[in-house]
Amino acid sequence: MRNGLSARTKILDVLEQRSSGAAGIARETSLSYNVVMHHLRLLQHEGTVDRRGNRPYVWMLTGLGQKRLVG
Repeated sequence: MRNGLSARTKILDVLEQRSSGAAGIARETSLSYNVVMHHLRLLQHEGTVDRRGNRPYVWMLTGLGQKRLVG
């Protein structure tokens, strides 16, 4: 599995369980904070995740991200 796909899968697995901050996602996935942020930004651009609040942001799945659960 390519590194990017593996990282995104880990991030989405965490967000399927609950909304979380990037630092929490990094801890749970054993990915670096910078890698998590990179992929969260890419996923946000695709419309899969979105962030709420002020820093530190809370990241959550959007409707598109939720489709992964039923698809």
